[in-house]
Amino acid sequence: MSTSPKMSSSLKNELSSSEFEVEAQSLQLQAQRQSNTRLINVVHGGRIALTVLALAAGITVLGVSANSLMVYHQTYLPSDFYLPLWPSQFDLRPTAALIAGGVVVTVTNIVSLLFSKIQALRSLTGPHAIASLAAPAAAFIASLVAMSLFYAANASSTTDNLQSWTCRWNDVPMTMQPHFGTLCKQNQAGVVLSVLLVPLEAAILAVAGYQAVLERQATKA
Repeated sequence: MSTSPKMSSSLKNELSSSEFEVEAQSLQLQAQRQSNTRLINVVHGGRIALTVLALAAGITVLGVSANSLMVYHQTYLPSDFYLPLWPSQFDLRPTAALIAGGVVVTVTNIVSLLFSKIQALRSLTGPHAIASLAAPAAAFIASLVAMSLFYAANASSTTDNLQSWTCRWNDVPMTMQPHFGTLCKQNQAGVVLSVLLVPLEAAILAVAGYQAVLERQATKA
């Protein structure tokens, strides 16, 4: 039984139409994947930029707070000396809280950047995802705890700390350490940056979570 030319032409048209639909779906899927990849790269770049900013802030907080504490220890004299530079009752806990928070923020953001920039570490999907979320979470908690401890210890109206004492005497001209004016500015900068680190680390955590969702969707696609 021979196939009529009309039926053969119709069959060819159906096959061509089916191939065209498959090719169109394939191109659409490919375009969607490329769009998702571009979005992931943009989000990843934004997270890296925020992480670098947080790292710089953490290093600054750590540096100015540690320097203030070092100057205090270098210039401290017991109360039996004449004209001591520092009071006998002094609270170092606010400065210690800023130093501890700065250490955690610095270390966690370095770990996050290492897993994001070094290809050998980034290819480890599980550890990379954990580091991307755990690092900003730990930094956010550390920043929040550091600020809570700082303001709790700084609430005393009877005992001075590095910030209150140095800023009280910041107008006194000094040609040698401890330079109260400089220490006052350093302490104020450390406090301001520590406050800013809380929303900054929260933003990094939110962006990292969004990136993790996008990467999971891209894997399933």
